[in-house]
Amino acid sequence: MPTAIPSMPGLTLASIGQGFWRLLPLSMFVVVFGLAYGLAAVQTGLTPVQTVFMSFAVFAGTAQFAALELWGAQVPIIPLLITTFAINARHLLMGASLYPWLKQLPATQRYGSLLVLSDANWAMTLNDCQQGKPNLGMLVGGGMALWVTWMGGTLLGMTFGNLIANPARFGLDMVMGCFMLSMVLGGRKSLRMLLVWLVAAASGWLAYRYLPENTHVVAGAIGGGLVGLFWLERTPEKTTEESDA
Repeated sequence: MPTAIPSMPGLTLASIGQGFWRLLPLSMFVVVFGLAYGLAAVQTGLTPVQTVFMSFAVFAGTAQFAALELWGAQVPIIPLLITTFAINARHLLMGASLYPWLKQLPATQRYGSLLVLSDANWAMTLNDCQQGKPNLGMLVGGGMALWVTWMGGTLLGMTFGNLIANPARFGLDMVMGCFMLSMVLGGRKSLRMLLVWLVAAASGWLAYRYLPENTHVVAGAIGGGLVGLFWLERTPEKTTEESDA
């Protein structure tokens, strides 16, 4: 029979605060990338109001950098939409992975919480859910921590961006990768999960080598997802003695 899904508690101020403070230390690395974005936006020609509003409303670092590359006197709307959709398509898969828990909640909480969905708070929320400790406050509070630090980084970048114009020079681009790896290692361990991650890694690597830029994230997620789709997780059937107990 399928594994039972623990119920997802509704939102409370306490759970949001817990999620915020839990993810805030990791969120500090986001300031650095916000700083680089603020500098790049100013150099591209965006006004301070446009720069801040993009971070406020879009809240998608990689997509915002991609948008800057297409920015000019005439903004190509269709290529811009296609590019940002391709980069952020992983959110469709991230939301689907949380659906077994989110579907138990009222629509306002379910869809409202996804407004701040990002890689780090998704990974921590999913990890908690798989360990039988689902907490919507982690998703919302953690997302708020990431949003606040991204906004702070954007504001700093508009003024002091030259301090760290290229975070990759200092290895800061590896912070998120190391964090996601720690979530994998700390998550559920089984032959099924091992195969999921191996297929996802192979699919992502091949897409990175041979497909257009930024498609490797979606390709890896689809590859791993297909393994999970065809190899359904099951729990052992109860024995006669257990049933009679």
